[in-house]
Amino acid sequence: MVNHRATWWTDRQELTDGRTTLLLTSLTAGHDLDRAVVVGDDALSRSELLDRAGRFAAGIPGDGPVAVHATASLDTVVAVTGCLLAGVPVVPVPPDSGPAERGHVLRDSGATAWAGACPDDVSLPPVVPGSQPVTARETDPERTAMLLYTSGTTGAPKGAQLSGGAIAAGLDALFEVWDWTPDDTVAHGLPLFHVHGLILGVLGSLRRGSRVVHTVKPQPARYAAAGGTVYFGVPTVWNRIVEEPESARALAGARLLVSGSAPLPASLFERIAGLTGQAPVERYGMTETMITLSATAGGERRAGWVGLPVPGATTRLAPAEEGETGAVPDDGETVGRLEVRGPMLFGGYLNRPDANAECWSADGWFRTGDLAVRDAGGFHRIVGRESTDLIKSGGYRIGSGEIEAVLLDHPAVAEVAVVGLPDPDLGQKIVAFVVGEGPGEALIDHVAAQLSRHKRPREVVFVDALPRNPMGKVQKKLLGT
Repeated sequence: MVNHRATWWTDRQELTDGRTTLLLTSLTAGHDLDRAVVVGDDALSRSELLDRAGRFAAGIPGDGPVAVHATASLDTVVAVTGCLLAGVPVVPVPPDSGPAERGHVLRDSGATAWAGACPDDVSLPPVVPGSQPVTARETDPERTAMLLYTSGTTGAPKGAQLSGGAIAAGLDALFEVWDWTPDDTVAHGLPLFHVHGLILGVLGSLRRGSRVVHTVKPQPARYAAAGGTVYFGVPTVWNRIVEEPESARALAGARLLVSGSAPLPASLFERIAGLTGQAPVERYGMTETMITLSATAGGERRAGWVGLPVPGATTRLAPAEEGETGAVPDDGETVGRLEVRGPMLFGGYLNRPDANAECWSADGWFRTGDLAVRDAGGFHRIVGRESTDLIKSGGYRIGSGEIEAVLLDHPAVAEVAVVGLPDPDLGQKIVAFVVGEGPGEALIDHVAAQLSRHKRPREVVFVDALPRNPMGKVQKKLLGT
């Protein structure tokens, strides 16, 4: 059984400066909206959600945090909303997490109660809704509202502390850049334990006053039937949609198609545009930063580029090598380490002073760990992860992510991982490990035709599968060993 503690919530003191915030402003504004939240075949009006969430809040024992079994359901929406109304931090727990991962999350967060179906290995008391709803509690915007666990390539997942103020700032910036209004209907089928599906898709709608339709599963036919004006998806979802052209054409009436969480291949960008009549909006963010870069609803949308800083966010590119000085030129080619600042950033990792010290610069910039290029107009393109994706070959610094994106555009490539391996002449040679079909020379020529010639793989290795960790992330350090 899991041992639990509730000692970390040390900043829950009485307010001394008078600053308060209500994150879900439209939900508590007093005007109703029929079928404000739809999840599959179930729906709640705004007043019904407020009532159910208020009664959930009344049943929360103590000051939390509350762990929520974050299934794609109205129960999850009610529980998360109830925690936010009560001013209690919420810890979304992926429904497919195993006992080891779940146990770590519950121990590390100090969760004191559980919402949803309870696995046998969890001994937390359940939240039992009260008979009467409580009113929304105004809370310090700096308090942690949500604790989201994010994993890297090694080590246990880290708890990113997002305050109510950070979530509000991040959402308000998107309302502006995406022309998001209360008249919109946001449709998606993304998980309700990540920033993309839960915070943007659900909480964004509850703050803005728009409807949200969750399709439970991100299937093309369900997207086509959702009747959204704004659709959220990841590249895998968009790829499935364009594979069913009738479903894709059904989205032609939407005003915005947003893709994120992973790079969108250029060929997929073009197929979406061709079938729906509009190019998708690409954006960039992390659990720790919310969305900091995006193309705008009324501006340029460029395949492979994630746009400009959203209102309130600023970026800089640090030299790709530690210890180097000088500015990284905004030429759209020179790779730098992406660093960001803004009010939507998280407040640090829970119980991880080592990770916090590592990810913040001395002058207050968050080191994303991503590699990027920026052009003269301020547009950004993400080219990989600093820890695994920076290749130094023949005097060039190259991000493997952009090579992978081009290779994934080739019909013979199902999966790919690009790494730099030692080479006596080049320092590192670019090697592509491909799940797919040959010949390798055709793939090399394909990259050379799409990118600068020095970015082409010098070798293509065909494999049956790529090595992955339990979270599904490719372990590049095992390739070529």
